[in-house]
Amino acid sequence: MAIPTAFSLAKVESLSSSAAVATPAVSIGLFCNPGWVRRVGIQKGLGNSGIRCEVAASDVLDQSQSSGGNLKTSAADRYTKEKSSIVVIGLSIHTTPVEVREKLAIPEAEWPRAIGELCNLNHIEEAAVLSTCNRMEIYVVALSQHRGVKEVTEWMSKTSGVPVTEICKHRFLLYNNDATQHIFEVSAGLDSLVLGEGQILAQVKQVVKVGQGVTGFGRNISGLFKHAITVGKRVRTETNIAAGAVSVSSAAVELALMKLPESCHATARMLVIGAGKMGKLVIKHLVAKGCTKMVVVNRSEDRVSAIREEMKDVEIIYKPLTEMLNSAAEADVIFTSTASETLLFNKENVLDLPPVASSVGGLRLFVDISVPRNVGACVNELENARVYNVDDLKEVVAANKEDRLRKAMEAQAIISEESNQFEAWRDSLETVPTIKKLRAYAERIRVAELDKCMSKMGDDISKKTKKAVDDLSRGIVNKLLHGPMQHLRCDGSDSRTLSETLENMHALNRMFSLETDISVLEQKIRAKVEQTQK
Repeated sequence: MAIPTAFSLAKVESLSSSAAVATPAVSIGLFCNPGWVRRVGIQKGLGNSGIRCEVAASDVLDQSQSSGGNLKTSAADRYTKEKSSIVVIGLSIHTTPVEVREKLAIPEAEWPRAIGELCNLNHIEEAAVLSTCNRMEIYVVALSQHRGVKEVTEWMSKTSGVPVTEICKHRFLLYNNDATQHIFEVSAGLDSLVLGEGQILAQVKQVVKVGQGVTGFGRNISGLFKHAITVGKRVRTETNIAAGAVSVSSAAVELALMKLPESCHATARMLVIGAGKMGKLVIKHLVAKGCTKMVVVNRSEDRVSAIREEMKDVEIIYKPLTEMLNSAAEADVIFTSTASETLLFNKENVLDLPPVASSVGGLRLFVDISVPRNVGACVNELENARVYNVDDLKEVVAANKEDRLRKAMEAQAIISEESNQFEAWRDSLETVPTIKKLRAYAERIRVAELDKCMSKMGDDISKKTKKAVDDLSRGIVNKLLHGPMQHLRCDGSDSRTLSETLENMHALNRMFSLETDISVLEQKIRAKVEQTQK
C-alpha cells in the first residue's frame, strides 16, 4: 500500500502472518503530518517488506490456545488481572480510497445499533463509532488486543461486504496511549485533510451525544471522547490553528474555482445538490467568493428557504429532486453533498446533458463531497465532464505550510499534556473497586459493632444519644480510612506514581482479603471467556 507523503498518518501495526516463521517487527519513526510521529511496523524477512495485517497472527494464536486445555481453565483469571486496552481500528482519507470508505461508512442513525453489536463480541467491553466523509474509525475497550481487533475486523467485513484482507490492507491500528493521542489529534483537526478545520470537532461531539444512554458507550470510551472535545476546544483557543484554515466545503469551492478560467468566476452557473450541513457551507463559501446567484436542489424547500432568509442579498433558486437532471443541464459547476446511498449521476445521464460553453473551459465540473459518493467515477471517461471527490481536495491544502507546521507543533504539546492527564484518570480507575470494597468492608464492621453497642445500652436511650454514637462511629471510620484512601488515588495531582498506587492497592487487598469479592465487571469478563470456550 502506498503511503502518501502529505497529510497522511501511516498508523499501522504489523504482525507476521506466518505460523511457521516468527519474525520480529521493527518500529521506526515516520514523519507524515506536521509535528507528530506515528509508529509503523515494517515486516522483516520472508522476502516481503510490505505492511501486513494482523488477522493471520490472531488465527495462529487461536489455534495454539485451542490445543492447550490448561490455558482455558486459567483464561478467566488471566483476563480479570490484565488491564483492558483502548483500541482504534480505523480507515481514513490518508490510508484508504473513497471507494472502500464509502462501503464501510455507518450512518449516524445506525451508531447505537453498531455499538450494541460490537459489545456483543466476546472480547469487546465498550465501543464507539466515528464515521465521517474522511474517516471510518471504531474505538473499543478490548479484553484482549489481538482477539478484539480480529473480532471487530470480521464484524466490519460482515456488515459492509468488504473482505477482511481488503480491510487489513488499508486499516491502521492504535492501542492505549497511541489511540488516545490519535482521537485528540482528530478532535484538534491535526489529522484532517484541512489542518485545523472545525467540522470534525462537531462530529466528535455528536459521537458523545448519540452515545448517551447507549449500553456499551461506557465510562472509558465516554471519558475518552469527552476529553477529546476539551482538547479540541483548547487547541483552537490557544494556538489559533483554525485561523485561515478551511473546511472540506470551503476546499471544494476553492477546487472548483481553481479548475475554472479566472475570467468566468463571477458568471459560471452554480448548482448545489443537497441543503444539509455540508451543502449549506458550500453555499456560504460560494457567496464569500462573490457568487450572487445559484440553484439549490433539495428534497424539500424548507431548508432552502431558511438559507435564503440568512442570505437575502443572494438569489437562491429552489428546485425539487425531480428537477435535478434539468437543473444539471443548465449548470457549469455541480456540487453534490447528499446522504444518498445510490449514485445521483452516472455516465449515461451525464452523457445526455448539453455541453457547457467554451468560456468556462468546455468541461462540466462535478465536485462530489459525499460519502458514499453521489457521482460515479465513470463520468470522468466523458470528454466534456470531470469529477472531483473528497480525495481530490488535497490539491487545495498545499498553502501556508510553515504556519500550519508551527501551529501543529504547539497543538502537539497541548495534546501530549492532555494525554498524560487522561491516562492518569484512566489509571485511577484501577483502584476504584478496591476503594469501594474497602469502604464496604469498614462499613460492615462499623454497623456490626454499632448494633452490639446499642444492644448493650438498652432500649431506653434517646434518639439524640443514638445519633451521637452513630456519628462517632462514622467519624472514627472516616478518619481511619482517610490515609489508605489517599494512597489509593492516582490522578496526576501529586508525585505518587501508578506503580506505587497499585502496590498499595494489592497490599490492602491482601490485608483485608478484598480480592475474594468478585466485582460485577469481573463476573462479566468471566462469563464472556467461558462463552468462548464452549
